[in-house]
Amino acid sequence: MPEEVLTVVGHDEETMTYLKENDNTPTVELEPTDAQPTPLAASHDPNTPPALVEFMLQGWAERSDEAGPPIRHVEAFRARRKKLSAQYPGEVIIIPTGHEKVRSNDTHFRFRPASDFYYLTGNTEPDCVLMLIPNQDGGHEEILWVEPSNRTDATFFTDRAKGELWAGPRLGVTKSQWYFGVNQCASLRDIDGFVEKLQSDPQLSVRLLRGFDEKLDTTFAVREADGELATFLSETRLIKEEIEIEELQSAIESTHRGFEDVIKRLAIAHSEREVEGVFNLRARVEGNDVGYGTIAASGHHACVLHWVQNDGKLQRGDLLLLDAGVEAHSLYTADITRTLPISGKFSETQRTIYDLVYKAQRAGLAAVRPETDFMEPNRVAQRVLAEGLYELGILKTTPDEALKEEHQFQRRYSLHNVSHMLGLDVHDCAKARQENYKFGKLKSGMVLTVEPGLYFQKDDLTVPEAYRGIGIRIEDDVLVTESGYRNLSANIPTSADEVEQWMERVWQDR
Repeated sequence: MPEEVLTVVGHDEETMTYLKENDNTPTVELEPTDAQPTPLAASHDPNTPPALVEFMLQGWAERSDEAGPPIRHVEAFRARRKKLSAQYPGEVIIIPTGHEKVRSNDTHFRFRPASDFYYLTGNTEPDCVLMLIPNQDGGHEEILWVEPSNRTDATFFTDRAKGELWAGPRLGVTKSQWYFGVNQCASLRDIDGFVEKLQSDPQLSVRLLRGFDEKLDTTFAVREADGELATFLSETRLIKEEIEIEELQSAIESTHRGFEDVIKRLAIAHSEREVEGVFNLRARVEGNDVGYGTIAASGHHACVLHWVQNDGKLQRGDLLLLDAGVEAHSLYTADITRTLPISGKFSETQRTIYDLVYKAQRAGLAAVRPETDFMEPNRVAQRVLAEGLYELGILKTTPDEALKEEHQFQRRYSLHNVSHMLGLDVHDCAKARQENYKFGKLKSGMVLTVEPGLYFQKDDLTVPEAYRGIGIRIEDDVLVTESGYRNLSANIPTSADEVEQWMERVWQDR
């Protein structure tokens, strides 16, 4: 590491020095600045005369500087950062959270932080950046770059993107340091100067989590080390801590209530859009949002695996495939699928296919245990499906022949594998290496879905006409335990009889 002193610009006295200068470690000093962002302006914005600025900057009550309690699980976030620090001694690590994305013109989608950034900080604000800077002890000093409070300059009422009267009050630099439990916080207004120092020093080794901040992505040259960082974070998240399991359980319980909201509505509902709206209401009332686009697929729409248009009509006698999950305020998401008879009763034909998928799902669940191949639940579920399809006369070859790697004929009617990891992302830990995920072993603490399905397209001439247009999926969220598994969504009825009784009970209670 070079001896050069690195300077960061900031606003608060308490964070004037990040690191102590020594022969091998850069010192990071904070200096006050008057830098202000240029506020976004739109053609319909009013003029702001100087007299108005002067008037707006006075007459406000003093704000309390009292620090409230830190974020929930602050020690867990701190421990995760320490684990990351230990993995990459002597290297600068940069984890951005990303920015708001434009939906249309000057309106934006609701912001959701990058999962790895949240995993390490608990911070849900846009634009923030976490940096770990090597120190003399072989560890790192943490710098969390956050939006400062702007009540002391005109931007608090003129900046439609960041002004506090437009976007809401912010913790600011000093309070953020306490709230998120980091070594130091600094103002985002001053990050460019610090990044320039990092970028210009050839002796610094920088690892950047890419894909979330275009400016940082273009500032630092792409390195193989960046991909290794993303992989490390994904593989760290494969094993859930107890508090993560609790958050997932909470999201699942909210999802259960959301499904019951939908069942109540099914008694009078006419469209898939109603189903989506009813479920999403529960997600916003009890959680942060839905964890992914709600799939409310009725009739033959259920044969489209990710049907999110949700623009179809509900017909008595059809099935509704509802694949939905509440994302909790902690950002952990459920991922549950139930296939419901809109009338409250399965037809004989529907029940035949439903029972086959249910049997496959039970077999897949039973295969979940530690040190078993991740793909084992898929293998056993696919065999059950292939055997059932053969008995129904849909598969013309024997199950053994159909299941051969070079054939996989049953996938014409099933398409997808039955499991993926679950956590902060609905398809969690996506950057993990295949040898530790798809081709790895299940470990105690992993959470995965088990979700076989059968989908008979309405124009598939290999399927008897009575079955065409039927799509069924059953999905539960499962924790691998030391002795087997725990179905976290076991309280949500699953078998055909249980589903019918569930719907009848909900309708009676509405």
